[in-house]
Amino acid sequence: MRYSDYKKEVFAENPEVKEEYDRLAPQYEVIRAAIASRKAAGLTQKQLAEKMGTKQANISRFENGNANPSLEFLQKMASCMGKTLHITFE
Repeated sequence: MRYSDYKKEVFAENPEVKEEYDRLAPQYEVIRAAIASRKAAGLTQKQLAEKMGTKQANISRFENGNANPSLEFLQKMASCMGKTLHITFE
């Protein structure tokens, strides 16, 4: 079974799971974008951490969804990867 089919099935059977999935979507969207940017910049977690002046464990916690980063952390991360951070309310 494909993951997308499994998700549809679970969401249909349990609307609360869909609600939680949707609630967490922005957090995981930021994480996916940060990981993609880090990899595109050719940086390891350790290299990015060194550029940011933080520990590799902090990058790992963020990328695993186990941290709630500050806006300052995200701005610094973006800058160290040659990116700019844009946040929108839609």
